[in-house]
Amino acid sequence: MKIMNPRILLLILSLAGICATCLAIQTGYARSGAIRRPNHDRVGSTAAHWVWQNPLPQGNTLYGVSFTDANTGTATGDNGTIIRTTNGGSSWVIQSSGTKNTLYGVSFTDVDRGTAVGAAGTVLGTTDGGNTWSSQTSGTTNGLLAVSFTDANMGTAVGENGTIVRTTDGGNTWVSQTSGTTNNLNAVSFTDANNGTAVSWYGIILRTTDSGATWVSQTSGTESFLYGVSFTDANNGTAVGEGGTILRTTDGGSNWVSQTSGTKSFLWGVSFTDANNGTAIGSDGTLIRTTNGGNTWITQASGTANTLIGVSFTDANNGTAVGLVGTTLRTNDGGNNWVSQSSAVTTNSLEDVSFTDANNGTAVGDGGTVLRTTNGGNTWINQTSGTTNTLLGVSFTDANNGTAVGNSGTILRTTDGGNHWSPQVSGTVDDLWGVSFTDANNGTAVGFDFNTVTGLILRTTDGGSTWTSQSSGAFSPLVGVSFTDANTGTVVGGAGIILRTTDGGNNWVPQTSGTEADLSRVSFTDANNGTVVGQLGTILRTTDGGNHWVPQQSGTTELLAGISFTDADHGIAVGVLGTIVRTTDGGNTWVNETSGTGYDLSRVSLSTAVGYGGTILRRELVTRPTPTPRPVPTPRPRPTPPR
Repeated sequence: MKIMNPRILLLILSLAGICATCLAIQTGYARSGAIRRPNHDRVGSTAAHWVWQNPLPQGNTLYGVSFTDANTGTATGDNGTIIRTTNGGSSWVIQSSGTKNTLYGVSFTDVDRGTAVGAAGTVLGTTDGGNTWSSQTSGTTNGLLAVSFTDANMGTAVGENGTIVRTTDGGNTWVSQTSGTTNNLNAVSFTDANNGTAVSWYGIILRTTDSGATWVSQTSGTESFLYGVSFTDANNGTAVGEGGTILRTTDGGSNWVSQTSGTKSFLWGVSFTDANNGTAIGSDGTLIRTTNGGNTWITQASGTANTLIGVSFTDANNGTAVGLVGTTLRTNDGGNNWVSQSSAVTTNSLEDVSFTDANNGTAVGDGGTVLRTTNGGNTWINQTSGTTNTLLGVSFTDANNGTAVGNSGTILRTTDGGNHWSPQVSGTVDDLWGVSFTDANNGTAVGFDFNTVTGLILRTTDGGSTWTSQSSGAFSPLVGVSFTDANTGTVVGGAGIILRTTDGGNNWVPQTSGTEADLSRVSFTDANNGTVVGQLGTILRTTDGGNHWVPQQSGTTELLAGISFTDADHGIAVGVLGTIVRTTDGGNTWVNETSGTGYDLSRVSLSTAVGYGGTILRRELVTRPTPTPRPVPTPRPRPTPPR
């Protein structure tokens, strides 16, 4: 299943010959980032890493899950995600996989030994419960979508273009097998070393009884795409797929019988623990259960509308289902009750964030979402914005006073830290993309006026009681704005446009950016020192108020959507596909940091980044343990050798 990313501002030049542009939405599958520079960030005896604050324990989509007993299980997903529990999911620990490739399938044979497979032929193995994961050579670059081990040595992985690979030595070597199809093989289930079944598109079902030496096509009686399969012994198995399709066999697949699922939802996975007890999961939080081998299927309440993709039961009662944006559900009574083990204050995409200090911050986003923290993001609270319009920009000057702007000319104001938000009259119905306040009264919002085909600038000197339009002289959308005092500010936007004012916007002067790349955000720490980011990994730097803009090497060609500097030297830029780069020398060097996600990141403020699916990440320093000095042994006197 491919999950589409949400909007991240991507300025696309159009309206030929007029220099007018419009804003488009960048979409794409959450794939691995393109930055290859290693992370060498160390500060004394501390190391930095980005941790999830929303959703929790993490927000990457999970595709595979494998439990070996009621307590011990592992789930895998986007961006190389591996999470582990040893207490039935009461707590999950993020493990280091060593890859950014999506991991689609996982299979453990005991609490220690497991294998995960994924994109580009990725195979990872562990013999210590995931404390360490080692890369194995699969012999293919095709994506591997599922894996099934029957003991520590014998396992089979299947995937794109009919790929099947087999190991008999715990993954030390993998050997390709002939499937007889070029269609993707989406799931596989082995019950012993010899007997296994794989399912594919168009109702294709393949069967082996000789460890995969030969795979034989079986008659399924359907052309529905099949995505899940579970056998409990050589004879009894169930396959599921699109449109609520469920097929059942009691003779090893010689005959497949269609069952009534009671749903039209896309079914992505299925898990049986014996011939009678099984659970299937699917789109929109679908959960269905049978206790009689599928003669009847009963719908269960999942408590979520998120798509569920992977499921694993260890007995008739204990099971876990995983899915979109890190959703994790648990039952210990056969699904009569499902309890969420993941949490999210929102899964709406977040478009901007503003921190005034280490503790107080506000994030805004789709559907009028406003989130607030007063403890550095340890907890985030939903606030009532009073609008369903998407909010694209936010600016706070202190813990209490803030302004948010967004679609259809929306402007909201708070003077009590967001306990109450009041709408203001912007005088426009055009989208406002960015906002910057320097104190409680003086602020500027920017956007694009489609009627006049010009960049839109609105100004207030009374905290937004009145907003006045200013002449930009620009024919491009204006997206980012940064003021350092009531008079001095910079605006950036499409086609490399940069505008500067030193009189509160009475006059806006174009500056030479040296690029035609669309620019998305700007951050100044004082009147002279500022940085702009944008399309194709563009970073521009000035130390003289924009009289000269110098390009810097970001180390990426991905769209950079957000930038935040805390002083002239220290800054963080974020962008699509989880890109994060950081500088400690004013941008002379930018170093890639591992974000832990492939989701698009839209904005950053101080050390907090936000983005798709309600993603909130926080940069934290972790103290490295100081090695215990080893005592130096006292030399022993050597005896004098006899003469």
